[in-house]
Amino acid sequence: MKNFEKLGFYPADILLPKDADMEKWAVVACDQFTSQPEYWEAVEQNVGDAPSTLRLILPEAKLNDPNVDEHIADINAAMKRYLDQGVFQTLPDSLLYVERRQSDGKIRHGLIGMVDLDQYDFTPGSGALIRATEGTVLSRIPPRVRVRQDAPIELPHVMLLIDDPKGSVIEPLTAESAKIEKLYDFDLQQGGGHLTGWQLTAEQIDGVADALAALCTPQAMEEKYGLRDAQPLLFAVGDGNHSLATAKACYENLKKVTPESEWKNLPARYALVEVVNNHDDALQFEPIHRVVFGADPETFMAEFRKAYPNVYEGKGEGHTIEVCWEGHDGFLTVPDPRMQLAVGTLQSFLDEYLKQHGGEVDYIHGDEVTRELGSKPGNMGFLLPAMGKEQLFKTVMADGVLPRKTFSMGHAQDKRYYVEARKIQ
Repeated sequence: MKNFEKLGFYPADILLPKDADMEKWAVVACDQFTSQPEYWEAVEQNVGDAPSTLRLILPEAKLNDPNVDEHIADINAAMKRYLDQGVFQTLPDSLLYVERRQSDGKIRHGLIGMVDLDQYDFTPGSGALIRATEGTVLSRIPPRVRVRQDAPIELPHVMLLIDDPKGSVIEPLTAESAKIEKLYDFDLQQGGGHLTGWQLTAEQIDGVADALAALCTPQAMEEKYGLRDAQPLLFAVGDGNHSLATAKACYENLKKVTPESEWKNLPARYALVEVVNNHDDALQFEPIHRVVFGADPETFMAEFRKAYPNVYEGKGEGHTIEVCWEGHDGFLTVPDPRMQLAVGTLQSFLDEYLKQHGGEVDYIHGDEVTRELGSKPGNMGFLLPAMGKEQLFKTVMADGVLPRKTFSMGHAQDKRYYVEARKIQ
């Protein structure tokens, strides 16, 4: 697949179940509903003894269980059993086009293939083709490595974003889906919507490679970001950042015990992902607000003015943040900000302020909840503007990564469900 080599993305030998009840087979990403054990109990009851990806993943709610090693051994045994019993069929050298109907009725369009982990780097400021959008918490990787390191197969919930405002890569496949082979078409359990998948033809695969290559030319970088000489950023991690970082860590560990001439042929060098256009109408970026507990508004505001001497009250040009505390709800504007996003302006100050003055910060979804919590005695709430989709790639290229908890992408039940798998040993 020569035309994919410079893209860090390839067709893959994709495993799909042969005869499974697909509604029982597919379960939501393991990092969802972590504080709602009843969700996972309902999945358990629905699946019963049927073949299911539930047997092949570790819900993160169980990651700190005292018997987590038993869970992991059971998962690896189930993977081996499914392979040995012929549960899977293999689609060699394939890309899949998928349509996901979300809980709001909108259709999200995706492309499933594999990325080269040598082309991915989660270090802030990296010039790799595939980059993390948010800071990677290194302490979260080792427990996940234990789940992956002996696993014979992987199941992805990683979603990578491409910045394709003209809709040149995935959108042409939508019009052609009626002419290509449909692989599955079913309702997802627990209110997850609906999923349909098709296998691309050789001609469509070539078209995808050409369209992806056009996204990272110097002309494209100039047109989109005004940065002709910047290292091209083709894929930004939208979901599953720590999952992809775990795959990278496992591959780096294998490199230490494998001759360099064999690295290219290690199945673990690659990771299965779904690629989605950043500009897909179904993709909603929702801001994540902040509430500080144990704050004195007077002290806070005095320190904020020291940090940003030209800040003023009210809305204006620059970064505008709504701030509320007991008896107060107004706006602050920081003109000529150094950071790309308002969340960066606030978070860099908050980190320093909490170090000096103590207090706790929580990350909140929803405007009303933030105002309600922020208005209680001893609290302050900060409501941030939503990030425009056109800002995502530009911010990662300019600032290295987004501040943590910048945005959320959709509701828990709309996250990726596990369906496809791939051998990594």
